[in-house]
Amino acid sequence: MSEKPAGDGVWWWARRRSAVLDVGLAAVSGLECAVGAYGLVRDRLHWGVPATVVCVVLGALAGASLLVRRRWPVVPVVVALVFVPGFFGVVLLVVSLYTLAATWEWPSRRGRVVVLSAVATVETFGMVLLAMTAPAKAPPTEPLPPTWVFVVIAAFVAVGMALAPMVTGLYVGARRRLVESLKDRAQGLEAELTLLAEQARERAWRARVEERTRIAREMHDVVAHRVSLMVVHAAAVERIVPKDPARAQQSAQLIGETGRQALDELREILGVLRMTEPQEQVEAPVGGLGELPELVEQSRVAGMAVALTVSGERRAYVAEAEQTAYRVVQEGLTNAHKYAGGARVSVLLAYVPNGVRVSVVNECPGGAAPVALPSGGNGLVGMRERVVALGGAFHAGPEDGGGFRVEAVLPSRLRRAAPPPA
Repeated sequence: MSEKPAGDGVWWWARRRSAVLDVGLAAVSGLECAVGAYGLVRDRLHWGVPATVVCVVLGALAGASLLVRRRWPVVPVVVALVFVPGFFGVVLLVVSLYTLAATWEWPSRRGRVVVLSAVATVETFGMVLLAMTAPAKAPPTEPLPPTWVFVVIAAFVAVGMALAPMVTGLYVGARRRLVESLKDRAQGLEAELTLLAEQARERAWRARVEERTRIAREMHDVVAHRVSLMVVHAAAVERIVPKDPARAQQSAQLIGETGRQALDELREILGVLRMTEPQEQVEAPVGGLGELPELVEQSRVAGMAVALTVSGERRAYVAEAEQTAYRVVQEGLTNAHKYAGGARVSVLLAYVPNGVRVSVVNECPGGAAPVALPSGGNGLVGMRERVVALGGAFHAGPEDGGGFRVEAVLPSRLRRAAPPPA
């Protein structure tokens, strides 16, 4: 038997009302056994012990066996099998068989339940049949019915006293175990739902973190290059205003134009962030591989000695791949403005068989002082993550001659499918 669950019960009773019920059944069974025993031993007791004492002892034994029926259910069944041949202990037999079938696990202890129930059935059947067929002290005034009638009556009584409590106990026990299993499953499902909810919250948190990271990268890519050009032009204006006012005016116009472009791109990104349409994700329009010459020209106008080389047959790639390649070149030029002022810069766009390669290589800056531009330190890290996410390869590091190289290779599987022929 399992341990008593926590509650207001005492000893092996889970609840106090269960203890009250067992005490009441024990009292009824003890009284019934005492009365039956008194009728049996009243005229047959010859050793000088009062019949009342014997009956009280037998009734107390019967009642005490029912007090332990929940802890040791086989005990009251054995006691009932001892008392039934004396034509008393019916309440004890019915309650004990019901308890045995309801509380013992089925089918792990099937053999014991079947054996004890069969013994009780046979014993009850024999007791009733013997009582009905026993010779009477006085001759009957009417003829007795056939023997098979007594057999049928004894069978019905045996079924009612032994089999009916057992079947009822089996049903109640199975129903109780079913309810317990359903409760366990409900608790398991509740725990699983709690775990799924926690996982969903974690996924939502990760999605928010990834979205914030993506937005931060996009803002960095849009703002860093434009602002770098503006700072370079502003520094040039500061130097040439006393010497060449016309050129200074031209640089000021470039600063204004670059600032307006940065504001336009920021406005486009913020417009995308405000959109709530969930059907498809819309990216802010940014440059592609076809706009690299314009990007290089902006740096050339800002005073950088930069050259663009394009090799291979032009192929179209998916928008995300072209945007990533554009951003790699943009980040490389921004780094050259920051750390290699006055150095020659080479930009390469090569359509190779295994994909497309872009690189930005600047020579050693020599004695030129770098432009004082703010840096978040995450530009190259973000570029690496974007390229690797597309299945490409990224490299950023110093060259042997003192320069610096930023290079990315995107695979050919990112090519845009050609439209079908008309």
